[in-house]
This record gives sequence, C-alpha cells and structure tokens, in this order.
Amino acid sequence: MVTLGGFALSLGIIFNFILKSPVQGDSAQLIENAAAFTKQEQVSSDLPIRLKIPGINVDATIEYVGLTPDGAMDAPMGPRNVAWFDLGPRPGEEGSAVIAGHSGWRNSVPAAFDNLHKLRKGDKIYVQDEKGAIITFVVRESRLYNPEVSASDVFNSNDGKAHLNLITCEGVWDKISKTYSKRLVIFTDKETD
Repeated sequence: MVTLGGFALSLGIIFNFILKSPVQGDSAQLIENAAAFTKQEQVSSDLPIRLKIPGINVDATIEYVGLTPDGAMDAPMGPRNVAWFDLGPRPGEEGSAVIAGHSGWRNSVPAAFDNLHKLRKGDKIYVQDEKGAIITFVVRESRLYNPEVSASDVFNSNDGKAHLNLITCEGVWDKISKTYSKRLVIFTDKETD
C-alpha cells in the first residue's frame, strides 16, 4: 500500500512523500512501474523547470527528486522551490505527474505552497519546460488525506489523460512526530484545446 505518511513538512524538518516505511509489496510495484515508464516513455518530453500558479502568487523553480533511502518521495531543498517526482510521468505526459512543495516554513519564511489550500476548481496552473513551452492544467478538486491512508490515486492514473497533482502538508503540527496531521492534494487535469 502506498501511503502519504512521512510528510514532515515545514519548520525545516525533513519532508518526505509517499511511503513511511521501506518500499515493499504494492509500493515496490509502483516504483518499478514508474521507473519503467520513465525509461521507456519519457524520452520525447522536455524537463519541467518552473511552476506558476498566478492565483496564489507562485512562481517556483522545479527541482527533480526521487526516493529517499527509506522509500519516501524526497522533497525540495528549501521553502521556495518545488519538487517533481521524476520516477513518474513528466507534467503533460499521460498519467499523474506529482509536484510537492513546502508550506508553513520555520520563522515565518514564505514557502511555495503556503496558499495551496486557496486553489479552487477551475483555477489554472502552468508548468514551463526547458524549451520555454507552457503546459496548462486546470484544478479539478482538492482532498485532505490522513498521513497513513492509501495514496495510490495521487501517483497513478489509468484514464489515458495527463494530470498534475500538487502535494503539501496541512492541519495541526505534531511536535512529537514532527509532522502535520493532514496532507493536502490538489488534483488537476491538462487543459485541452
């Protein structure tokens, strides 16, 4: 089972996505499928470099991340950048591309996804690739997850369309576990002509 556990987002604490425990079972299959997709089907797409969300004043550099040693999605290095999970599809390709960003950074330093919760259905999100092409996505819905629930719908899609899912933490900060109580996911669909 793929979970949203391990998102220790903000306050400078390590920020992980997807798996709280080492990869095993269905999670291992997800990673294997994502790696195969990356090698076989992404060769013709250009790499994403910027994420722009005018409605909440986001203009962030996109870093590329994979998995941490414990099997969790890695995170952006600092509060202002975002991180694309490069073991999955690139934004604009068929499937669910995933970008994570911090919110609620320590000492009130602004973070890329501080206002992600303000996005509503129909809002537009733009990803610029390394050749300057812009891909537009439209917000379909937002969902709050508990850290330990299945997150396979965030990382997988089999409807033949291109999606971009944005992830950050939300809720109450737990000093003991050093994580927030919820995970916010914004689901978007590639805009069609």
